[in-house]
Amino acid sequence: MEIRFTKMHGLGNDFIMLEDDGITDYTAVAGRLCERNTGIGADGLIIVCKSEHSDAKMRIINSDGSEAQMCGNGIRCFSKYVYERGIVKKNKFTVETLAGVMRPELNLEEGKVKSVTVDMGEPSFDAGRLPMKYDGSFIEKSIFAEDRELCATAVLMGVPHLIVFDEVDKKDIPKYGESLEHNALFPERTNVDFVRVADKSNIYVTTWERGCGITLACGTGSCASACACMKTGRVNKDEVTVHIALGELNIRVSNGRVFMTGEACEVFTGTINI
Repeated sequence: MEIRFTKMHGLGNDFIMLEDDGITDYTAVAGRLCERNTGIGADGLIIVCKSEHSDAKMRIINSDGSEAQMCGNGIRCFSKYVYERGIVKKNKFTVETLAGVMRPELNLEEGKVKSVTVDMGEPSFDAGRLPMKYDGSFIEKSIFAEDRELCATAVLMGVPHLIVFDEVDKKDIPKYGESLEHNALFPERTNVDFVRVADKSNIYVTTWERGCGITLACGTGSCASACACMKTGRVNKDEVTVHIALGELNIRVSNGRVFMTGEACEVFTGTINI
């Protein structure tokens, strides 16, 4: 079976975009197409679907075949894709996801999407909602990973995130990231964000994504990291710039809701047999 695809990325977090055509096993397709040596190569597969109550519906399958509730970089790519192909004709619209309805706003330049601002909803510090086997809020608490005790904060930003504030050497991120992803406190695993605070307006984030490993960028992770830093007084309360490997995201909080602004890029299109 031959299918058409588009390769896109949000600050290096890359995706294969497909329009839903009745494929029954996207788990197998994701494993085949996301493989970087024998497939197209990507962190995940995004499927553009019709929605019964929103302007469009986004599904995202990680490279390991697991389905994610949401993806911040992914929804920016999704938004650019559906607008520039005429699937959605408005610059403000709604997207159905497993994490609820998201509301992107497109910043246009000569009819093309220059950047996307997404209302990511409200963060939650209720550990039980992540879900996490912990009563109350897990804020600046100790957690063990391999041979280290680390200080961390748990945040639900559509998907679960554990924010690590201790300095961790870059070479050790895979070791600690994988250990924390599978920590017994998280029955559905968790994303892990390693944060360095530069000043009250700037932080640096490296994310170990659940089901993917280290990625060049994570939108929900950037939002969760900014919110965790705001919650613990490390940065300003309403706006911060998150620096990641290939650029930056602006994270703004207004009336308790998180707004993320960043770019999305189309790389190439093609066809492939599956």
